[in-house]
Amino acid sequence: MEAWKSKKISLILPTYNELDSIKKVIKKFSGLKIFFEIIVINNNASIGTSDEIAQTDAVEIHEKKQGYGSAILRGFYESKGDLIVVCEPDDTFVEEDIYKLLAYSDSFDVVYGSRTMNDMIWDGANMGWFLRFGNWSVAKLLQILFNTCSLTDVGCTYRLVKRSSMLKILKKSKVLSNFFGPEMMLISILLNLKIIQIPINYRERVGISSVTGSFKKAFILGIQMILLILKFRIMTVINKNYILNRKGIYFDKIK
Repeated sequence: MEAWKSKKISLILPTYNELDSIKKVIKKFSGLKIFFEIIVINNNASIGTSDEIAQTDAVEIHEKKQGYGSAILRGFYESKGDLIVVCEPDDTFVEEDIYKLLAYSDSFDVVYGSRTMNDMIWDGANMGWFLRFGNWSVAKLLQILFNTCSLTDVGCTYRLVKRSSMLKILKKSKVLSNFFGPEMMLISILLNLKIIQIPINYRERVGISSVTGSFKKAFILGIQMILLILKFRIMTVINKNYILNRKGIYFDKIK
């Protein structure tokens, strides 16, 4: 029997602009019947989102500090599972792909998804050449600068982390905005956690993304990610204990 079957699994769904998909996504994941808890972090979401969540078995928690990172960190803090899975509730990800992440959870501390394989990008998905190349190139920059495992997608939000590793990451995390993803990658690398990135399916989104739906916003986000990676590289050269001395926003709340 796979070891993950004896573990408690938490699913974190951060929501802001997913009114039309949130209920459907929760019910799809809930139908797998593998979760100890499904936590929806309402990050100042569209009016009516709470009504949709109330029709499911998910727990809703409100996080007023705006930002994707803020929502995920709150979800990490509130979760109780042995394995914590993060996913977008916009119906772009396939719920059954969670089994791919779980399959690696015995051997790795963090399992990141990747959306850059042609055969796994569905028709209509918002992953054109610019987003695909941008995510791939920034991931490769991170990989080369920090001499880590093969990385192909710095922006994928479908990921799994063991509880013990999640707490270590939570203590060091500061980014509250949309480039929290690469910060989590950087911290997991610098803490010498065992990580891997695997290909997953990516399909058409329900509704328009508040970030990647705009070329300008996506471009700015890419620049912010690059600057964050370069900052981490410079700081680790200047101070070898940079990550050990770093205190995240939840540092004092975790024993």
